[in-house]
Amino acid sequence: MPTLGLRGPWDLDDATIDRIITRTSPGNYALGHVKTDGPFVVLYVGRSDDDLNSRLHDWTGQTRYKSFKADYASSVREAYKKECSNYHDFGGCEKLDNKYHPDSPNNLSITCHICGA
Repeated sequence: MPTLGLRGPWDLDDATIDRIITRTSPGNYALGHVKTDGPFVVLYVGRSDDDLNSRLHDWTGQTRYKSFKADYASSVREAYKKECSNYHDFGGCEKLDNKYHPDSPNNLSITCHICGA
Protein backbone atom coordinates (compact mmCIF):
# COMPACT_ATOMS: atom_id res chain seq x y z
CA MET A 1 0.00 0.00 0.00
CA PRO A 2 1.46 3.40 -0.95
CA THR A 3 2.29 6.02 1.65
CA LEU A 4 2.19 9.78 1.23
CA GLY A 5 5.26 10.55 3.30
CA LEU A 6 3.39 13.44 4.93
CA ARG A 7 2.53 14.31 8.53
CA GLY A 8 -1.03 14.32 9.84
CA PRO A 9 -3.94 14.01 9.39
CA TRP A 10 -5.39 17.16 10.86
CA ASP A 11 -8.70 19.00 10.53
CA LEU A 12 -8.75 21.28 7.48
CA ASP A 13 -9.50 24.62 9.09
CA ASP A 14 -7.68 27.96 9.31
CA ALA A 15 -6.68 27.66 12.97
CA THR A 16 -5.23 24.16 12.55
CA ILE A 17 -3.30 25.12 9.42
CA ASP A 18 -1.74 28.09 11.24
CA ARG A 19 -0.89 25.94 14.27
CA ILE A 20 0.75 23.14 12.24
CA ILE A 21 2.28 24.88 9.19
CA THR A 22 4.31 27.70 10.72
CA ARG A 23 7.10 28.26 8.16
CA THR A 24 6.91 29.94 4.77
CA SER A 25 8.21 27.12 2.62
CA PRO A 26 7.52 24.92 -0.38
CA GLY A 27 5.67 21.78 0.56
CA ASN A 28 3.23 19.02 -0.23
CA TYR A 29 -0.24 18.20 0.95
CA ALA A 30 -3.05 15.71 0.56
CA LEU A 31 -6.72 16.44 1.13
CA GLY A 32 -9.36 13.95 2.13
CA HIS A 33 -11.12 12.67 5.21
CA VAL A 34 -10.57 10.25 8.05
CA LYS A 35 -12.77 7.17 8.11
CA THR A 36 -14.51 6.32 11.36
CA ASP A 37 -12.21 3.31 11.77
CA GLY A 38 -9.11 5.51 11.44
CA PRO A 39 -7.44 5.53 8.02
CA PHE A 40 -6.98 8.74 6.05
CA VAL A 41 -8.68 8.60 2.64
CA VAL A 42 -6.68 10.53 0.02
CA LEU A 43 -8.89 12.42 -2.45
CA TYR A 44 -6.52 15.09 -3.78
CA VAL A 45 -2.75 15.70 -3.77
CA GLY A 46 -0.97 18.98 -4.33
CA ARG A 47 1.99 21.22 -3.59
CA SER A 48 3.00 24.78 -3.01
CA ASP A 49 6.17 26.11 -4.60
CA ASP A 50 6.57 28.92 -2.07
CA ASP A 51 4.07 29.00 0.84
CA LEU A 52 2.43 25.77 1.98
CA ASN A 53 0.42 27.52 4.70
CA SER A 54 -1.14 29.98 2.25
CA ARG A 55 -1.97 27.25 -0.27
CA LEU A 56 -3.75 25.15 2.35
CA HIS A 57 -5.88 28.15 3.36
CA ASP A 58 -7.18 28.19 -0.24
CA TRP A 59 -8.96 24.91 0.54
CA THR A 60 -10.79 25.85 3.75
CA GLY A 61 -14.51 26.53 3.65
CA GLN A 62 -15.38 23.88 1.07
CA THR A 63 -17.31 20.77 2.06
CA ARG A 64 -15.62 17.85 0.28
CA TYR A 65 -12.31 17.75 2.14
CA LYS A 66 -12.40 17.53 5.93
CA SER A 67 -8.76 16.71 6.72
CA PHE A 68 -5.26 17.22 5.39
CA LYS A 69 -1.77 15.80 5.62
CA ALA A 70 1.23 17.98 4.80
CA ASP A 71 4.93 18.51 5.14
CA TYR A 72 7.59 20.95 4.06
CA ALA A 73 9.85 20.28 1.07
CA SER A 74 13.53 21.18 0.88
CA SER A 75 13.06 22.75 -2.56
CA VAL A 76 10.54 23.38 -5.32
CA ARG A 77 12.10 20.51 -7.26
CA GLU A 78 11.60 18.11 -4.33
CA ALA A 79 8.00 19.29 -3.84
CA TYR A 80 7.26 18.58 -7.51
CA LYS A 81 8.88 15.15 -7.32
CA LYS A 82 6.84 14.18 -4.22
CA GLU A 83 3.63 15.51 -5.78
CA CYS A 84 4.22 13.37 -8.88
CA SER A 85 4.96 10.30 -6.73
CA ASN A 86 1.81 10.80 -4.66
CA TYR A 87 -0.28 11.49 -7.75
CA HIS A 88 0.80 8.24 -9.41
CA ASP A 89 0.82 6.15 -6.21
CA PHE A 90 -2.77 7.11 -5.39
CA GLY A 91 -4.28 6.53 -8.82
CA GLY A 92 -3.89 9.76 -10.76
CA CYS A 93 -6.94 11.28 -12.44
CA GLU A 94 -8.75 7.95 -12.40
CA LYS A 95 -8.92 7.75 -8.59
CA LEU A 96 -8.10 11.22 -7.29
CA ASP A 97 -10.05 14.44 -7.67
CA ASN A 98 -7.01 15.91 -9.47
CA LYS A 99 -8.14 16.67 -13.02
CA TYR A 100 -4.63 16.79 -14.48
CA HIS A 101 -1.11 15.53 -13.93
CA PRO A 102 0.91 17.96 -11.75
CA ASP A 103 2.38 20.88 -13.69
CA SER A 104 6.11 21.42 -13.72
CA PRO A 105 7.14 24.36 -11.53
CA ASN A 106 7.53 27.73 -13.25
CA ASN A 107 11.05 28.45 -14.53
CA LEU A 108 12.20 24.84 -14.03
CA SER A 109 12.49 22.57 -17.01
CA ILE A 110 11.86 19.25 -15.27
CA THR A 111 9.56 16.39 -16.10
CA CYS A 112 7.85 13.74 -14.03
CA HIS A 113 10.34 11.09 -12.95
CA ILE A 114 7.62 8.43 -13.30
CA CYS A 115 5.88 9.09 -16.62
CA GLY A 116 7.93 11.85 -18.27
CA ALA A 117 5.00 14.29 -18.44
